Amino acid sequence: MKKAIKILLVDDDIKNSMLLKRFIEAEGYEVIYANNGKAGLDIYREAHPDLILLDINMPELDGFEMARTIRKTDKRVIIFFLTDRTDKVDRLHGFSLKGNDYIPKPFYPEELVAKINERFESMTVSQDIEYRLGATVFRPNLTSLTYRGETHSLSVRQTEILQLLAENLGRPVERDVILERIWGDASYSNSLALNVQISYIRRLIADPSLSIVSIKKKGYILQTE
Repeated sequence: MKKAIKILLVDDDIKNSMLLKRFIEAEGYEVIYANNGKAGLDIYREAHPDLILLDINMPELDGFEMARTIRKTDKRVIIFFLTDRTDKVDRLHGFSLKGNDYIPKPFYPEELVAKINERFESMTVSQDIEYRLGATVFRPNLTSLTYRGETHSLSVRQTEILQLLAENLGRPVERDVILERIWGDASYSNSLALNVQISYIRRLIADPSLSIVSIKKKGYILQTE
């Protein structure tokens, strides 16, 4: 499960960030790094991470402004603020921007990893469901697709999309329904992100009897032959 989760770390303290990045990666997560808020926002839009670890005091664009920009279109990505700004007013401001956690510096890396583990385990382990899709087995709690003994890992977001389609196997699911359920907002930028994620999922489907069919300007159907 953890290997499929993509984390974006945004912090201008390069030395400590590299140490933290290696520590988190040693736990099996994929970590992408940016050293300021502007670069972080660009990477977020390209990489579509599952979790953002976000410092506040940074050049170019501070963490609060980066979070504010993201939350205009994305209500689902998880945001942890990592900061030495521990005043009550700052913590409340962070949560008003829909931050999911506010972790004061300095902290133990083990503490952060425990919080990450808890967050994603609560999202995926709660439903131990298995979908038989043609010759493919889709296990959302493991974020995995298995076909003829070969298993591929999905990101958390790809898993959510595929599960929504699997729940409606053979029936069309409208784009706006997917966008509202997965991103929380049917904006143009999220619509583009959906196109990208559907492309990734299609590449991971090795079973020739299983496919995601596009309905022009309407949505998608997951179907088996």
